[in-house]
Amino acid sequence: MSEHSANTLILVDGSSFLFRAFHAVPPLSNAQGLPTNAVYGVSNMLRKLINDYDTPYVTVVFDAPGKTFRHDLYDQYKAHRPPMPDDLRVQIQPLHELIRALGLPLIIEHGVEADDVLGSLAQNAARQGFHVVISTGDKDMAQLVTDQITLENSMTNTRMDIAGVVEKFGVKPEQIIDYLALMGDAVDNIPGVPKVGPKTAAKWLQQYGTLDNLIAHADDIKGKIGDNLRETLPQLPLSRQLTTIKCDTALHYDLEDLKRREPDIAALKQQLGSLGFSSWLKTLNGNGSTPATMDEAQSASSTEKPPASAASRDYRTV
Repeated sequence: MSEHSANTLILVDGSSFLFRAFHAVPPLSNAQGLPTNAVYGVSNMLRKLINDYDTPYVTVVFDAPGKTFRHDLYDQYKAHRPPMPDDLRVQIQPLHELIRALGLPLIIEHGVEADDVLGSLAQNAARQGFHVVISTGDKDMAQLVTDQITLENSMTNTRMDIAGVVEKFGVKPEQIIDYLALMGDAVDNIPGVPKVGPKTAAKWLQQYGTLDNLIAHADDIKGKIGDNLRETLPQLPLSRQLTTIKCDTALHYDLEDLKRREPDIAALKQQLGSLGFSSWLKTLNGNGSTPATMDEAQSASSTEKPPASAASRDYRTV
């Protein structure tokens, strides 16, 4: 075990990877025709995390169905998201069952988003001296990065610390909320300043430091972009509130609750057999030594890699 691994908590943004795996992994199905590509992608990512980090603290968090407090703040929040495809929806329950069979804690909290649960768990663990790795593909999570909290995208094998946030976004982690508020978010239907993209948002925050200070100096911004900023001033506080991860969510989990347990081997074998993950099942039975491969389920269509834009698509959870 590495020097700090016993005090490392791995938090997995299950919803983020569910959507991305669905688009990144070629269509797969089991013998009964049930789609399995998202389950396959997420479960392989989880196995990799468990192998990469010698720590018992590994927890998976998913969004709950239904609305959250952000919908109460803004009734158009996420209003433009398309419905979840049936081929993805039917994979959620099998994935949850597989996660539980692996012995991993699975947290689903109603009324808040997975981001809020992840942020609250991460900050609580950091206060207790833990190093926290959040496995996610969500850019909003960059606001959580500190000396003790880092991000890892397990689908692209990239890590992001404080310096990484600055390199990628041009602003510090503590400026990410203001950065997101200025740009808005078309996926979540959060309004921003028209025509303001990453470069302008970063430039303004590099110059003025905070959104509040930028607002105080809004008259200094010239041209059409300045007009857009001034016209948007009344709405910016709401946009900032919507992009802020709620890290004081009332949760009833201590660190012991976030530890993985021994896998339920009988349930795991049943799940793997049902899903058609034969290579993994052979390994579990002691008849193989390699990770599962893509040929262990029937391919439903072409294995051509989808466009990169598809991998970041999100859907309504209601």
